[in-house]
Formats: sequence, C-alpha cells, structure tokens
Amino acid sequence: MSTRIIDGTKISNEWRLELKARVRKLKQRGITPGLAIILVGDNPASRSFVRLKEKACSDVGIHSELHHFESADQDQLVGLIDQLNTAGHIHGILVQLPLPGHIDPASVVGAVSPTKDIDGLHPLSIGRLATAQETFHPCAPLAITKMLQHEKIPIAGRHVVIIGKSNLIGKPLGTMLVNRDATVTQCQSITEDLFSLTRQADILISAAGKAGFIGREAIKPGALVIDAGMNRGEDGGVCGDVDADDVMGRAGLLTPVPGGIGPLTITMLLHNTVKSATGMF
Repeated sequence: MSTRIIDGTKISNEWRLELKARVRKLKQRGITPGLAIILVGDNPASRSFVRLKEKACSDVGIHSELHHFESADQDQLVGLIDQLNTAGHIHGILVQLPLPGHIDPASVVGAVSPTKDIDGLHPLSIGRLATAQETFHPCAPLAITKMLQHEKIPIAGRHVVIIGKSNLIGKPLGTMLVNRDATVTQCQSITEDLFSLTRQADILISAAGKAGFIGREAIKPGALVIDAGMNRGEDGGVCGDVDADDVMGRAGLLTPVPGGIGPLTITMLLHNTVKSATGMF
C-alpha cells in the first residue's frame, strides 16, 4: 500500500490567494481587516509563531499589530483587551498562549469580545459551537475539518479517534466532527490500552504533544492519519506525534509535520479575521 502525503502548505497557499482577493474587495469598500496579537514574555516558540502570523497577515493584506509585554499582570492585559474590543480598526484579537503562570488564561481570553474572538476560545464561542450555532471555530480544528472537505474525505458515519483533550484542538475538534455526524472516540495519551482503540479508527487525529508517539502498530491499514502534534525532536527540529517513516505503507493518507496542519491553522486565523471584518458574526 502506498501512503499519500497531504501537502498542507500547497493547500494553504491556495486558500491564501482566495483570502487575498477577499481582502482586496473589502479594502475597495473602505474596510481593512485588522488583527491584534497580544504576547507576554520571551518564549522562543511563541515569538516564532507570532512572526509567522504577522507575515501571513502581511501576505494577504490584513493589518496586524503586536502588543508585546516583556512582563505584565492580568489587569494590564484585560485593560488592553477592553480598549481593543472597542477599536474600530481591529476585527480580531489573539492572545498568544501559553501565558506566564501568574496570569489566568481563562480570565484573559474571557475578556475578549465574542465578536472579535477569532481563536474561538471565549466561553460563549465554545457554547455556541457545542450547540451547532454560528460562531468562530478554533483555528486548528477548523483547519482539519476544512482540509477533510478539500480532499473530499467523507466524515459522516466514519469512526474518528482523537488523542488529546486541549481547548485548542482536542475538545472543540471532537464537537465539530460530531456536528458533522462522525462517530468520535476521544482519548488521551494515558488512556488504557490506547492503541486497541486507535487501530479501530478510519481517521486518527493525534494532538498528544509526544514526539513519535504514533507508529504503524497504532493504526489500521488504510487509515487517514492527521498529525496535529507540534514537538521538538532530539535534534532540536520540529516534529509531530506521528513517526512518519514508520507509518508509510500502512496509512492511506498522512498529514506531515512540518508542512501539514500547521500552515493551514495560520490560514484559518486569517479566515476568521476576514470573517469578522465582513460582519459575518
């Protein structure tokens, strides 16, 4: 069996061309989509992610502004968010996670207006997602579901196993797939006899945050394997949860790391910002 690699970078570039055209039309109407990014501290990974997001905004014509604090307390962040909530030139507010330990992320994310919650993490956004109402969807789960649509992979009736329970990926993704009539099994890396469950999956999605965690013994022949992990390998390079070399020839399709879900996730951030600017929510 040959394994087909899904090129997330190529798909992302196609979608960004479409977004660029939409932004151009908005600007003709006097609307420039605007994204505010809030970063606290000097976490190298966070700074790298923010630079990628800023560049992506620039590429499609979205205005972005970075509010970077070397250190800050919770009241400072909430005060800034209050200002951004009423700023007419800002359509989306992104709080780059993780935040330092002395700051409660739920309180900060909860201060973002639901109409500018382009990360889909506000409690109202989560509730609307759970009840299948129109809302902003978290970017990584949205990237995965749109990639499945792009590749014309059916979801309804399929057995999907998700490893991971984060608010960014695992929990909302499970809800989104159930809303599309998938049969979803939600697991964690410590789930007892985990691989007996993953071997039943038509679609296996790993967001465990453990490098090389998924090998060929964890998947059934022909399964679609979506690697949503982002880790540092022993050589310091970026790698996913899936041992790509090991699953080649057993998986039917595979999204790699890097170059799979990552670039699509950033593109969904742009998508949500443009959606907000058009007044769609």
